[in-house]
Amino acid sequence: MNNINAIVIAKNSEDKLLECLNSIDWVDEIIIVDTGSTDNTISIAEKKGCKVYRFNGGGYSQWRNEGLRRAGGRWVFYVDTDERISQKLAKEVRSVVGLTNNNYTAYAIPRTNIIFGKVLKHGGWWPDYVKRLFIRDKLNRWTGKLHEEPQFDGELGFLENPIIHKKHDNLEEMVVKTNDWSAIEAKLLNDAGHPKMVGWRFFRIMLTELWYRLVYQRGCLDGPQGILYAFYQMWSRFISYAKLWEMQTSKAGDLRISED
Repeated sequence: MNNINAIVIAKNSEDKLLECLNSIDWVDEIIIVDTGSTDNTISIAEKKGCKVYRFNGGGYSQWRNEGLRRAGGRWVFYVDTDERISQKLAKEVRSVVGLTNNNYTAYAIPRTNIIFGKVLKHGGWWPDYVKRLFIRDKLNRWTGKLHEEPQFDGELGFLENPIIHKKHDNLEEMVVKTNDWSAIEAKLLNDAGHPKMVGWRFFRIMLTELWYRLVYQRGCLDGPQGILYAFYQMWSRFISYAKLWEMQTSKAGDLRISED
């Protein structure tokens, strides 16, 4: 049995995948769950000796679960295509995996977030722990449509060395992702019966987000990048709630038509 299987979710990631794979070439096996690539992603993965499985539809929880289903190692290590594993972190992972008397079945790992080409140390972006390393048989499944979370048996430990996360390359990429994610978030809020969106709620949500990122989490200390990203997070929240308002308005309109 392989000891460590790395699981990577990929789609049209030809510009990022090779660097990611090179940073995890020390694991026993790399599993790629491809979610519909039309570029050279699959070719790059196959040339690196990865096992590639295609998965149409679904979301991150389903994709991560598919990787888990395909894994045969004792440990599974989830890495995203825009993440890099340093030699120090690789050594630490190998160390905890090799322990004979390990009290932990899962590990959370800090992330160094690089945004607009700069490491952000404030604004809520550090240490940004993510749960990524598990004993395979103890990880039951991932749940959640937007911010997926693992369900596992046992205790959670914390590693010291961070994952390097090249979060966003440019504003265009950020806007595309926000448009996709905001639609999912708006639907989740709508399905949960969120109170009707009115003018004052928009202002409260936006100002709260900006104050939290810029002032409370001191994002202003990261210079122009931190300030810009704080304002971007405020805008992103606005888009999600604007789409929620759109859904609520459409639902109310449909109800009035049916009553007439």
